[in-house]
Amino acid sequence: MYKQNGSKSRRSNRTSKNKHVRHSSNRGSTDRSGGRYKSKRRGSGNWGNKNRRLVRSKIAHSTYISEAIEQTPEGTYIPEHNFSEFGLSPVLATNISDVNYINPTKIQDQAIPQILNGKDLLGIASTGSGKTGAFLIPMIDMALRDKNNRILIVTPTRELASQIQTEFRKFAKSTNLKMTLVIGGENIRTQIHLLKNKPQFVVATPGRLMDLERRNKINLKSFNTIVLDEVDQMLDMGFVADIKLVISKLAEQRQSLFFSATMSQKEETLANTLLKDPIKLEVHKQSPLKSIHQDIVKIKSKGEKLQVLYELLGKTEFHKVLIFSGTKMYADKISTSLRQQGFKADSLHGGKSQNKRSKVLNSFRQDRIDVLVATDVAARGIDIPDISHVINYDEPASVNDYIHRIGRTGRIGKKGTALTFVLGKWD
Repeated sequence: MYKQNGSKSRRSNRTSKNKHVRHSSNRGSTDRSGGRYKSKRRGSGNWGNKNRRLVRSKIAHSTYISEAIEQTPEGTYIPEHNFSEFGLSPVLATNISDVNYINPTKIQDQAIPQILNGKDLLGIASTGSGKTGAFLIPMIDMALRDKNNRILIVTPTRELASQIQTEFRKFAKSTNLKMTLVIGGENIRTQIHLLKNKPQFVVATPGRLMDLERRNKINLKSFNTIVLDEVDQMLDMGFVADIKLVISKLAEQRQSLFFSATMSQKEETLANTLLKDPIKLEVHKQSPLKSIHQDIVKIKSKGEKLQVLYELLGKTEFHKVLIFSGTKMYADKISTSLRQQGFKADSLHGGKSQNKRSKVLNSFRQDRIDVLVATDVAARGIDIPDISHVINYDEPASVNDYIHRIGRTGRIGKKGTALTFVLGKWD
């Protein structure tokens, strides 16, 4: 159980006197009091809180408790290949060097040769393992060698799509390769205009992609490669029929690459029906990251939660914090309350325009705000290496959601802390 250590507050007008946070003697508690909203909404590649239904977390509280331990970082993996041995195009090899990619990570080391050989692939690898580079590097190389190659990348969230575009620009610098972003919240007419130029790469969220397909503004048959990133979330969130339709309309001779950090047996079985004799790579299957100290914060009533949050955030070690709320409405309320208390905070959720979401995320990345309150839209696709703490203000709905949430801290070999507020009748 997380315990205050008496550190000096970040704010001079507040002292840390948290009576609610005490050492827990019942680590194996399975009290499931408290609940949160979960929703599933199709459209524009995002899921909000429309048609919400209240669900109670079924996660044992012991799941949220784990000491951080020293571990061998991904960077010390001894690869079978180096990037020069992949036979990549000179301009791509130069770009890889320019972004300080010294040795391939394990998923890159194993996936890149298979992709270059034209194999279908199912890659399961943990957050921060280099999945994006594992498919972008060989895809860019193949597009450089054959300008007729067209690659469609589908992701569950706008933020992840934007992050892939950012990585693409680094690897594709000084080439004539183009990538168009096709996501909700942006001007669809602009996207239609860009698609007329037939970019070699399109990265899309499912809702906007299907909207354009229904309008006959994107010719799926012109794509001979599809990449599904975070495929488990898309399959779980009701896009099975859409994904099957997209794949059925691609070029008959195609390559399919599916990547995810987590995947249930049911989702894997479904994914295999969409792949042709796939190579399965399972590298560091996702689990609560060992570099993250995880604990619970005991809360006796919902009315206490904000005060406990204020006291935690006032401590100096909470220098960059991502807070997860169960709903858009409460994300806004929490961030407003935090600003009133003197914290530099803002909210991120699917109810905001894409322009506002991008501005908020950039403010968090550039330290103009140091507390971001978000719904699960931020659980995937946010790659900010210096988040010190993740706080689950509302419990996640599933273990997978929990894993993805806390994976925003403790990245690139750094240590992080994840705290989960748990309502209950505590002694």
